[in-house]
Amino acid sequence: MERWGMDKQLIQECIDACLACVAACEECATACLSEPDIDMMRGCIRLDRDCADVCALTARLLMRGSAVHARACALCAEACAACAAECGQHSHEHCQRCAEACRRCEEACRKMAA
Repeated sequence: MERWGMDKQLIQECIDACLACVAACEECATACLSEPDIDMMRGCIRLDRDCADVCALTARLLMRGSAVHARACALCAEACAACAAECGQHSHEHCQRCAEACRRCEEACRKMAA
């Protein structure tokens, strides 16, 4: 089934990127809570949680073919860009994995928002 006249594969790739980003952000936030200098990780944890929530919502809206998908994807791309920038500043492996997942999701969401 095509939604919004778009290729089903493009929609599924965005859903998959959003769900992968949710997992990476949740893993990163949890790992950050165990870091010795948690004060330094507060911003990362906050952005991880916000990004995970926005990505989860965006995936659900895409799955149901919501009329507000483009706006959700635009917001998701914004949240992912902010999270990737923050996580990318930290050398922890979980932060680097999260930053990469956020960049992939941002790219997929920008395509859907266009």
